[in-house]
Amino acid sequence: MGGMRLVSIAFVCLLFPVVPASAAPKDSIPTPEALAQLQQRAAQAKPSEQCFLYTELVHGLAQQAAAQLAADDTAHATSTLRQVDHFVPLIHLNLSQDAKRLKDAELLLHDTTYRLGQLLHLVSGDDRATVQSTIKQLNQLNDKPLTRVFTHYAQTQKRHPKGASSSKTHF
Repeated sequence: MGGMRLVSIAFVCLLFPVVPASAAPKDSIPTPEALAQLQQRAAQAKPSEQCFLYTELVHGLAQQAAAQLAADDTAHATSTLRQVDHFVPLIHLNLSQDAKRLKDAELLLHDTTYRLGQLLHLVSGDDRATVQSTIKQLNQLNDKPLTRVFTHYAQTQKRHPKGASSSKTHF
């Protein structure tokens, strides 16, 4: 059992390598206080900003859960994974036509989905079901931004048919 725990911890350390904060600010693990502030900002933000902020929150919580699992703090990791599962639907709810930073949110969604997929190998029982459910929701969200881009492009083409515009773009 101790050998398996060591392998699990080594696996998480490979997923989330320890680097100086100045070298990888995007990959640093946010503090609980920073996550609470981000949660509050997301709740109070304009609807067009909430999609990205909730995505950022889910990403930070996934990083925190990985760190907690690496520290063998399964009780806190379970709580954090449940928070991730709670906030994912809020991303979907706030994915609107005028969402700001949609590409940034999409990149974070992909990264978060990948990281949770790796964590899936480290959790068991109810935590495993929670992570699987969250990954399923994230996979559905991962498809949405691209679909929205194509829908927006198609709508733009209907309003401005080729040749009707006075300004043409040449490649």
